[in-house]
Amino acid sequence: MNDVGVFFALAGGVLSFFSPCVFPLLPAYITHLTGGRIEDAKIQVNRTKLYTRSIGFIIGFSLIFIALGASASFIGKALANYRIIIMQFAGLLIIVFGLQMAGLLKFKFLMREKRIQAEHGSKNIFSSVLLGMAFAAGWSPCVGLALSSILLLAGSSETLSQGVFLLAAYSLGMAIPFFFISIVLSYSLKAMRKINRFLPKLAFVNGMIMVMLGFLVLSGQMQKISAWLASYNLFF
Repeated sequence: MNDVGVFFALAGGVLSFFSPCVFPLLPAYITHLTGGRIEDAKIQVNRTKLYTRSIGFIIGFSLIFIALGASASFIGKALANYRIIIMQFAGLLIIVFGLQMAGLLKFKFLMREKRIQAEHGSKNIFSSVLLGMAFAAGWSPCVGLALSSILLLAGSSETLSQGVFLLAAYSLGMAIPFFFISIVLSYSLKAMRKINRFLPKLAFVNGMIMVMLGFLVLSGQMQKISAWLASYNLFF
């Protein structure tokens, strides 16, 4: 499952970053991280500070996600005798989460939001790591659905390392656009305005990807596809 699941996890991380819950808040995160300010249609900030603080922030949220993946895998491994049932239940939940993300379902209990606000800006790379951890812990609902789907996939994985790898891929999917778009915004905010127009469509795409993932897990096709790809040496 790991071979195919990693692509879903990576895609889920990228699309989570571009969710309506996270992307519009990017300038606020950057100014909070770096102490910069928005002026002349761009974020005025020391770019060396932007690079180091962004890396610290990425490390912070990645640590939390990977720890969650390890925990989910450990629980799943402890319940190995019920793995088939867990996979089917996980598949159903992932489908529901995907439909919610796509806007085709409107369950209010899945729309609850909890955010942790840091009172002070980041002073150094270590406080940036802590801020990244707080960001991951206080997650907004639409991204939480994608994250929960990947955690369910990790919980139904065969080994602990697979679960960790899945959440590492999810973190990487968020980290890459976060780092590069943060740099772009230090030159101009125009790109952000253009991307904002496509956020609802990206949320729908994210939801449909999760629905596809859910059906693969529910039907047991994830393992078959991974085995087939492995037989042709399409993965290392």
